[in-house]
Amino acid sequence: MIDPTVVELSRIQFAATALYHYLFVPLTLGMTFFLAAVETVYVITGKPIYKQMAQFWGKLFLINFALGVATGLTMEFEFGTNWSFYSSFVGDLFGAPLAIEGLMAFFMESTFVGIMVFGWDRLKRGQHLAVTFLVALGSNLSALWILVANGFMQDPPKDGIAFSYHTMRLEMQSLSSIIFNPDAQAKFVHTSVAGYVTAAMFVCGISAYYLYRNRHTELAKRSFRMAALFGVLATAGAITLGDALGFIGGEAQPTKLAAMEALWKPEQAPMPFNAIAFPSQKDETNYGAIQVPYVLSILLTHSLDGTVPAISELEAQNAQRVRNGIPAVQSLMVLSKNPDDAAAQATFEAHKQDLGYGFLVQRYAQDLGNVTDEQVTLAAKDSIPEVAPIFWSFRVMVGFGILMLCFFMLCVIFSIRNDLEKQRWLLRLAPWAIPLPFIANEAGWLVAELGRQPWTVYGLLPTYMSASSHSVGYMAFSLIGFVTIYTVFAIIEMTLMVKSIKQGPDEHHGHAQVLPGFGGLAGKVEG
Repeated sequence: MIDPTVVELSRIQFAATALYHYLFVPLTLGMTFFLAAVETVYVITGKPIYKQMAQFWGKLFLINFALGVATGLTMEFEFGTNWSFYSSFVGDLFGAPLAIEGLMAFFMESTFVGIMVFGWDRLKRGQHLAVTFLVALGSNLSALWILVANGFMQDPPKDGIAFSYHTMRLEMQSLSSIIFNPDAQAKFVHTSVAGYVTAAMFVCGISAYYLYRNRHTELAKRSFRMAALFGVLATAGAITLGDALGFIGGEAQPTKLAAMEALWKPEQAPMPFNAIAFPSQKDETNYGAIQVPYVLSILLTHSLDGTVPAISELEAQNAQRVRNGIPAVQSLMVLSKNPDDAAAQATFEAHKQDLGYGFLVQRYAQDLGNVTDEQVTLAAKDSIPEVAPIFWSFRVMVGFGILMLCFFMLCVIFSIRNDLEKQRWLLRLAPWAIPLPFIANEAGWLVAELGRQPWTVYGLLPTYMSASSHSVGYMAFSLIGFVTIYTVFAIIEMTLMVKSIKQGPDEHHGHAQVLPGFGGLAGKVEG
């Protein structure tokens, strides 16, 4: 069995690289369509100010895109280096959407982003606009295929996969069921729209900074108004789509839903909502809870008489699934030596739906012929994720989403009334609001990934089995190395962003503008 410390260090390393990478992804997703919208206005109106806007925001997009690529490339390699058993177990399934992402989306996005940045003098307006839309399409297609892969991990479609005891791995039965997995599709639209929120807040904050300092006011006012309108629509969409994702995710992963609400014991309808609570995994209860009557039933079931399973109920159900999964694992051991054993085949087919839960108890019982009730109970408790971080991450995500919606609505009102520049308090506050969507996005990622535990593939493959057999020293060294390098990347981005924002847009059309920090590598971009 793999050293538990190695498994935990592997999880921490992947979480760290993913969290760092995800600082850049939402802004890239959102900025592409914002740039496309700005450039569309330029093509329609022919006003130079919109070209200047597209070029300035495009410069900031390029900095973020470059750092996003640098932080993202290593993540796919980590599956092979740190999660070798997982890669072997699901490689045919998980690798397909990632390969399609690279061939279809990433190459398209990377190719056209260069044309978008350096093609202002070489393409006609309509041609350049088409390129910008292709960059936006490529970015969002990239997100789609990555989330298709993640959706398989979150909710493996029963009709799209099958376990083969000849190869001892999961094999694909239907590509369409993987692509059109409801969890993947719901997560894609929610994630993409969250990226639009991020871009809107980014543009609003920087535009407000210019207005407060009375710099580049024409560009800033137009950018602020477009971003505020963009933000209202995107934030409302993200909240609505998040509700839909909650419905789908709750059906696929009831343990995650129960953890998000810290629902330890069954509640009668209408169920109260824990606005604030301090969950205790050890005691399986909440301390200091502040509840709002009726609200949870309305949120989760859209009715006053709906209920969802509590953690205690799910533990009992999963204990039975652990018992049912033990014969599946035992028969699999026989089939690994003799795939043609008819009795083992019949036993496996009868119990294969609970194979993953049988794997869970192997952590405590090496001899599956003598599993105790205590070991089954421990495995059932393991099937529940850590409640406290999921509970609070969910509330940070939702709370910041509502706060941002209110902020954008205020911005739209003041912008439409043409007295935005009089609202000095708002202009001063807006730059400080830029981190809000980044924090909300990171919190949402924590809910999604921590809520899937203890599984790498929900219900099929436990995390403790998935890691590579590295030494603790190797994992500690690589973890420190990755965190150090990625921290340097984050500092580089912040430095380049701040330098570019302070420099501002080029006020003299037709002059070349050098990207700060890129020098001859990035070349010159028309101002």
